[in-house]
Amino acid sequence: MNELVATYWPVIIGALLLGIAVAWFVFAANRKAKVELDRTDVLDDGKGPAGRNQALIDAPPVSASPVTTEAREIAEVAPGLTSAAANLQSAAHVTAEADAEAGAPGSAREALQEMRTDDLTRIKGVGPKLVDLLAGMGVTRFEQIAVWSAEDIAAIDSQLGRFEGRIERDNWVEQARLLASGDAEGFKDRFGAV
Repeated sequence: MNELVATYWPVIIGALLLGIAVAWFVFAANRKAKVELDRTDVLDDGKGPAGRNQALIDAPPVSASPVTTEAREIAEVAPGLTSAAANLQSAAHVTAEADAEAGAPGSAREALQEMRTDDLTRIKGVGPKLVDLLAGMGVTRFEQIAVWSAEDIAAIDSQLGRFEGRIERDNWVEQARLLASGDAEGFKDRFGAV
């Protein structure tokens, strides 16, 4: 074996150097991204604002975005409310007050009834995003969902975007009927605890 190594030592050294060169090319020279770390702190003297915040600094204020007249009226009615359901509730309350002042007794009662909202998240399969979507369509009570027909379901379902199909799959109408009637035991037996 020693004779073999002594005879072919130049070939062995050449193969070793070739292997090192290939490994360097694969792991170091062929690297596409070079990472350069900036070790200075944003709070150092003479440093400007952090680059990642510059987009927020340069962006126009949110109030510059276009707002519909109806949304502006609701915002004026309820400046501190954030959810769509709360804004609809406030707008209905103002409508009821205006009807009461105008002397329309029936319309004030109807508006006050519409002002009431239910916690639609009690329906299995309805979360906060769906509550906001439904409130934007004027659906805020169990009674409304409980009387939906097949046509109503198709119309509402087509407006739910990525939540399309949830109404029938999660059986919202039956759940809403039980919740609207106050049948907590029937709801628990059929759909589990609220």
